[in-house]
Amino acid sequence: MRRRSMSWDGWGQGFLGVLIFSGSLPATRAAVAGFTPLFLTSARAVIAALLGATLLLALRQKRPASRDLGSLAAVALGVVIGFPLLTALALQHITAARSVVFVGLLPLATALFAVLRGGERPRRGFWLFSVLGAALVAGFALARSEGGTATGDLLMVAAIGLCGLGYAEGAGLSRRLGGWQVISWALLLALPAMAGLALAAWPTSWSGVGAPAWAGLAYVSVFSMLVGFVFWYRGLALGGIARVGQLQLLQPFFGLALASLLLGEPVAWTMIAVASLVVLCVAGAKRFA
Repeated sequence: MRRRSMSWDGWGQGFLGVLIFSGSLPATRAAVAGFTPLFLTSARAVIAALLGATLLLALRQKRPASRDLGSLAAVALGVVIGFPLLTALALQHITAARSVVFVGLLPLATALFAVLRGGERPRRGFWLFSVLGAALVAGFALARSEGGTATGDLLMVAAIGLCGLGYAEGAGLSRRLGGWQVISWALLLALPAMAGLALAAWPTSWSGVGAPAWAGLAYVSVFSMLVGFVFWYRGLALGGIARVGQLQLLQPFFGLALASLLLGEPVAWTMIAVASLVVLCVAGAKRFA
């Protein structure tokens, strides 16, 4: 009973994390209208790192052991630097509506690293449904050209790979350190580099930065970079990295809706159809995870 309770708690925590992350790409799209990708990536990391440091100091958290530094570096590379920077660059070439469909690749990437780094062993049926969902997303991206370019698509694929690594490494660490502690320490580890990058990319003028760009920066700094990971890493740790990671297949639904409602971007019926088929794969993957 305890194990089942932990599993359901993991799914609930993971679902909250997915809801928060769903706003990341539309918020990034709004933010890059006023800030360069380099400044946005570094500024969000610096702001989140300062918030994380405040929490660590206020709650008197112990420093991570030396054996954890390599994994923390992988988390920093994947979710603090790699994913934010590559998505910000990609969103200069593609729409937010198109970019969120690539999130359908995240469960497969996360599951692969769960096997390579987390020691999990899902059954064959799990991989069948995971690969099918990823294939639907990749096929959609290759078949359609409107709203995107090859450069933007490739940047998104690279971002997904690094993000999967960061998710799997962070979930494993969170079993020992705690979810918010992992992302806070990873942010602090990246702080010197991100602070230097922020100064180098500092805008020459703030006059052209509108309210949507400021709102986007605030969201990705506080929620996407810190709060979302509090729930997400705990969910992965409790329910299993590969299993709970399949919840990311729901993210395109929420992301497409936000891109349409907040940014006024058109959402083609084919995007909705592909997202619907991809989400159906999560049921089969969950059954065999």
